[in-house]
Amino acid sequence: LKPHCLSILFLSSLFSSLSSMASSHFLLLVLLVSVFSVSADVFVSLDCGSSEAYTDHETSIDWLGDADYVANGESHVVQSNNSISHVMDTLRVFTTRTKNCFLIDEVEKGGKVLIRASFYYGNYDGKSNPPSFALQFDGNHWASVTTMSDQLVYYETIYVVKGDYLTVCLAQTEENQFPFISALEIRGLDSTMYSHVDDNHALFLRRRVAFGSNKTIRNTDDPYDRIWTPGSGNLIETLTSDATTIDTSHGDQPPQQVLQNAISTNNSLNIISWNMNFLPIDNVIYMNMYFSEVTQLDVNQTRSFRIFQDNESISDPILPPYEDFIQMYVSNLTVSPSTIFSVVRTTNSTLPPLINALEIFTIGNALTDGTNTQDVETLISLQKEFEVLQGWIGDPCLPSPFTYDWINCSSSDPPRITALYLSKFNLSGSLPDFSSMDALETIDLSNNDLDGPIPDFFGTLPNLKELNLANNKFSGPVPASLSNKNGLTIDTSGNSDLCSSSDESCQNNDSSSPGNDQPATGSTKKNNNNKKNNMPIILGTTIPAFLLVWAIVGIFAMLHYKNKRATTSLVNPGQASGGSTPFVNRVQMSENFEKNPEVTAHDHENSTNV
Repeated sequence: LKPHCLSILFLSSLFSSLSSMASSHFLLLVLLVSVFSVSADVFVSLDCGSSEAYTDHETSIDWLGDADYVANGESHVVQSNNSISHVMDTLRVFTTRTKNCFLIDEVEKGGKVLIRASFYYGNYDGKSNPPSFALQFDGNHWASVTTMSDQLVYYETIYVVKGDYLTVCLAQTEENQFPFISALEIRGLDSTMYSHVDDNHALFLRRRVAFGSNKTIRNTDDPYDRIWTPGSGNLIETLTSDATTIDTSHGDQPPQQVLQNAISTNNSLNIISWNMNFLPIDNVIYMNMYFSEVTQLDVNQTRSFRIFQDNESISDPILPPYEDFIQMYVSNLTVSPSTIFSVVRTTNSTLPPLINALEIFTIGNALTDGTNTQDVETLISLQKEFEVLQGWIGDPCLPSPFTYDWINCSSSDPPRITALYLSKFNLSGSLPDFSSMDALETIDLSNNDLDGPIPDFFGTLPNLKELNLANNKFSGPVPASLSNKNGLTIDTSGNSDLCSSSDESCQNNDSSSPGNDQPATGSTKKNNNNKKNNMPIILGTTIPAFLLVWAIVGIFAMLHYKNKRATTSLVNPGQASGGSTPFVNRVQMSENFEKNPEVTAHDHENSTNV
């Protein structure tokens, strides 16, 4: 990230000049704006733990229950004496699985969104022990959540979606501290908003303040439903604009209600300042400052000021316009908790400085592209085959170490899935082909009800070292591609219908096994296979009858010639069961990896004071 100097966004004159352009150029501009606004109509509000849909008349927000967006968790209600709002009365708690995710598919790839996750403990469990846990989105770390007994905590991020859907996940980081969530909101933004940060980085809200306001401002005053909290300070004077309308159509489009108020100093003071001590460590920030004059100045009046970082000026003189606004931003600037920003009156100004609103974000690391696409697509096909696996959504490997409970991943970029631990998952039926997950080293499918022949594709996995198929219902021989594979430890015990591939009758049984139409190669020669499948039936009925006739003849011959020594001996036909049992190399499978996630130092805490 390259640091940028503070810049001014004052675009009303630019938009005025555009009005004089030819109509064809204006049409092009309209088309471009419609493309830029790809996600601006996304507005999803989930009341987590609730099963009802309703409208909050105070904010005009339509809330939905969350059951259609998450596959796990339990609904709970806060204790009645702790109720603060209808939305916050219910919550969803996750007591199983390391990571649980919500999936939102109302977004579009390349759209810019604001996501807000809210948490209100309300002593729902009667333990007076608000938990801490990790919050994630699209495989990226978002925040280390620290909830409070009697206060609402919320976290907000803005970023460009890389896929056709987004996920928000909660992950357990401490024993017996179960993640929960009270509300999840997704708001589409115009793609021109908050565009002074590279699209491959997310913004994490730290402060959003409407100075001079006496109430919180959000929907419907702000069509993007940003939450602007009231702010003031010591020795500060509150100003109210007398403008009936204020143009807010440019920049990051602050709502007019935010610009209707401002704070200033009295004439004896020349500085408005704020510190960054709410940041626990040094951070790279993106900061917006909004300035709008509150009255039409006389010809002999001037309001002019500069922005300072510590003791250094970082702007030219600013003259806030009436019925419009100037937005100034600082992007990719590293600050410390001791950094101080100030609005300082210039020497030729007759009026003290003012400021209407302020937004401060920290800038995240580069967004991940996620787990290897080939592995993810194949894993999804495996989940479609087995319903019990469909409750796991979100990125299977990221952020590390919060993988799905039943997989292990490499540390490469992008990560690859290297292990499947699906023992005792009640899987039944035949296995689909997942040979494209070619980084797999360990596959444990033991203690399920899987049947049919053992797939040949296991033998094509180049990195496979351990394969546990014990205690299933597989039938037929172990494929030669497995029995001949160097460095592979395989356990096929507890599959009573398996037999030795070297036994002729086992091969016959294998050829008669249903589903043995070479599923791994995708063969479609059904007629030929049907002809082959008829052969075991013919052999199975003809040979025993033939042997029975000869056995009867032999008995009579022995009785007739019992005193004569036989000069020949009958050959005992092979057993129908296939003779010898297949070779089994037993192996003690390793237990699932213990995962001790590290809790990061990032704490994107929200506060209402600046």
